[in-house]
Amino acid sequence: MSKDPLNILLVVGDYYRHIADELIAGASEVIKAYGSNFDIVRAPGVLEIPAIIAAAERSGHKPTGRNFDGYVALGCVIRGETSHYVHVCTESARAIMDMTVQGLAIGNGILTVENEAQALARASRTQKNKGKEAAVAAITVIEIKKRLDKGGV
Repeated sequence: MSKDPLNILLVVGDYYRHIADELIAGASEVIKAYGSNFDIVRAPGVLEIPAIIAAAERSGHKPTGRNFDGYVALGCVIRGETSHYVHVCTESARAIMDMTVQGLAIGNGILTVENEAQALARASRTQKNKGKEAAVAAITVIEIKKRLDKGGV
């Protein structure tokens, strides 16, 4: 655990709000337990998440006045009757991966599922708790990057 609290931005695709809220609850529990701070920005859907993360980086982390150590991307895409599902899943994941390779610490908690039952099971804090997993991933990467920046491993 870091001696200084981390500042993390949760960027949440809100298309399925009830699922997003459960993902937020799981992620925020982990971040609070770690003794860190977080802010939440809600996007209309998961395709907008990478753009918001990039805007937060470019804007100098306004309006909060905080420098974010990392990000947690949360949301859900449920397969429908068209190929739109594939494009949303692929492009959001690609954009997030591009930003992580460029140096951002992002925990990806975007669910890509076949139906709402799968989404609820993965979002639930009493079941798979993917919000928690994404927050743990972001915190872990932030801490590793800090060690590497100081010449450690």
